[in-house]
Amino acid sequence: MSDTTFVPGPETARAYRDALGAYGTGVGVVTIQTPHGPAAITVNSFTSVSMAPPLVLWCPAKTSLRHDAFMQAERFAFHVMAEDQLPLAQRFARQGDDFDAVDWVPNSDGAPAIAGCLARFDCRRHACHDAGDHTIVIGEVLQVAARPGKGLLFKRGQYGGFLEQS
Repeated sequence: MSDTTFVPGPETARAYRDALGAYGTGVGVVTIQTPHGPAAITVNSFTSVSMAPPLVLWCPAKTSLRHDAFMQAERFAFHVMAEDQLPLAQRFARQGDDFDAVDWVPNSDGAPAIAGCLARFDCRRHACHDAGDHTIVIGEVLQVAARPGKGLLFKRGQYGGFLEQS
């Protein structure tokens, strides 16, 4: 199979998405508390920005119906999903206000803390930056909860786990 070279644009959007999908990412769920109750969104954009101060970022799509609610939230919790939490990640990818049968409690700032995640980063919004069809949300990490386990991954449009090397 030969390499394909192209310039990203409207006519090559599918090829561009496919090329981006070659890079596997973790799966996360961001939660907030709104005046109407808890809300969540599944994302695969997350990275550490700074150790001092502790900053992380994630990037919601502006086309998401939940975008504006998340931009208004001063506090949020970012959850690193465990390998067995695929149904929960899929639920919040489709609909962000369905917390029925979800095991959660409010964290110290009121954001939903979902049980069973590998890690949770309780954050205060530090900055938001326009980035094309997404917004870059930078959060200052106020508290972390973590446990051992295998994470849920996303690559080439599919969810999966991580094959451990011995």
